[in-house]
Order: sequence, then structure tokens, then C-alpha cells
Amino acid sequence: MLAEAPPAIDLAALDFSNPIAGIEEIRAANPQRFEFEMLTGIVRIDRANHVIVGFKDLGPDEFWVRAHMPGFPLMPGVLMCEAAAQLCGYYYVNQKIGDPGVLLGLGGIDEARFLRTVRPGERLVMVGTGVKVHRRMTKFRIVGSVNGEKAFEAVVTGVPLGKLGELRGA
Repeated sequence: MLAEAPPAIDLAALDFSNPIAGIEEIRAANPQRFEFEMLTGIVRIDRANHVIVGFKDLGPDEFWVRAHMPGFPLMPGVLMCEAAAQLCGYYYVNQKIGDPGVLLGLGGIDEARFLRTVRPGERLVMVGTGVKVHRRMTKFRIVGSVNGEKAFEAVVTGVPLGKLGELRGA
């Protein structure tokens, strides 16, 4: 059974054209680059309830379009989970849950369900609600939707991997 539902959020009331964090702010928190940048923007953070809302705008040139599936491209479920994990990682760094400079890594995906295809030209909106938010482990329930229709849901566990500079050997 999935964790508790997040507080009701009226996604239509959020301003996706003016995110509170765009790609540069996301890059400051998350180390993923190039094809593996799975977030376009963050539109809401509610620290009191540990809620974050972010999105990924899918273009026709995504690296997976040509091969998954030819003639009918579908965003792979594993990439939806990666987008969810990056959303959690952004929250962890932005809200200073762990020590400064610590990278949050994917520790697990539980109870994942894929309910609708996600295709190029669509916007995948993700609402993450913290089930457990601690410097040693985070667990978020993520619900992803397209045009108000649920596309996927999962519980994402994040674990600190260490300081990014030390992990890179700097």
C-alpha cells in the first residue's frame, strides 16, 4: 500500500510559466547533466508538509524517443522513476536536510505503478510528499500526472552517498 496521500494541491493554480527554480537552480542542487536532466522546473515547495512539485517538459529530441518505441515513443517508466528521484534529491539539497554538499542517491523504488503513457510534447508534473525526511534517509511518495491524469506513482527512497567533491575524487 502506498504512503498517505499528499495534501490536496490544485495544480491548475500553480504558475508553470514562472517556476521558483529553473534549470540553473536545479543544476546547483542536482549533479545530473545532459540526457539525464529529468527536471525542467520546480513550482512549489512546502517545507511544513514536506511537499515539492516539479515538472519535466518532454521534447521530440529526448534521447529515448528514437528507440523507445519507434513510431510510438513512450517515456520509459524507469526514467519516470529517475525524474521522481531527482525531485527528491532537489528537495533534500534545497531544504538543507543533510550536511552541505552531500549527494542524495537513489536507495529504492517501491510500489511503482504506471497508469498512463507519457509522450514527447507532454508535461510530466510530479508531486512529492515526504513520508520520512531525515538526513540519513528520505522517503517520498511521488505521483506523476499529465494533463491532470495520473501517469505513475511510486515511493522513492533516497540515501546520502557522501560529499560530491569527495565522490569525484576532488
